[in-house]
Amino acid sequence: MSSPAIDVDSRNFDEVVIRGSRERPVLVDFWAPWCGPCRTLGPILDKLAAELAGRFTLVKLNTDDEQELAARYGIRGIPNVKAFVDGRVADEFTGVLPEAGVRAFLDRVIPSPAAKAVAEAKARLAAKDVVGALAKLDEAHVLDPDGEDALLTRAEALVALGRGADAGHVLDTLEAPVRVRTKPVRDERRLATLRARSKLAAAAPSNLDALALRAAATPPDLPARREYAGALAAHGEHEHALELLLAVVDADRGSDGDAAKKAMLTIFEALGSDSDLARRYRRSLAAIVNR
Repeated sequence: MSSPAIDVDSRNFDEVVIRGSRERPVLVDFWAPWCGPCRTLGPILDKLAAELAGRFTLVKLNTDDEQELAARYGIRGIPNVKAFVDGRVADEFTGVLPEAGVRAFLDRVIPSPAAKAVAEAKARLAAKDVVGALAKLDEAHVLDPDGEDALLTRAEALVALGRGADAGHVLDTLEAPVRVRTKPVRDERRLATLRARSKLAAAAPSNLDALALRAAATPPDLPARREYAGALAAHGEHEHALELLLAVVDADRGSDGDAAKKAMLTIFEALGSDSDLARRYRRSLAAIVNR
């Protein structure tokens, strides 16, 4: 079986690799005929290039014949594989990887076939067209059922619709150990944030007014205040929710205070690590807990 790779040298390197990588990723296998590990890696690259035909270009460069090019790209050991995207080296590895390792490398540098549909879904979600976003995500699912970005974006859209439990089920597909996934979750921070947001949305009650009356009762009804704070957070009123929960923590060192503290931590996770609001209330919570 012939290799799907293109042999390059100094005469066609710029055309095939540099200009070609502006159309789709180009994998350059720097090798030499005497290199035993190169002969091990080569068939793995050939197999994946044939399997993923059209998604990247596989190129082979003989470093014995092209020492100047090898020096230009800092080749110190072979086999060395560099992925070029938009004319630049985007990622690389040296030595032999097993097929699973090469697949993981390709996952990092080759756009998913669903990438365009996911990008359109994100644009619709930003424009508050959640139904339209879900339609685009359905298209993405057909092209790449296991795509992480598509699944996370679907969870985000479902949270926006208040369907927290459904969003949680989508996130479960990324985490469940019984699921056969060849790709580990890469964006763990986004996953954690959406997990927290889905929990808040799933707990959203329908009658805020009744909860508000119970929370305002005298003497204070701490469980009612916690429940009202959770409802506020589910509806996006995070600061009001955190203020109520902080007051519960301050008023009680028992089970109500502990539950309020856990609820605050969930809101912090939902807001994300870059949130100024989360940072401010983390400091306030620490001051109360540690005094």
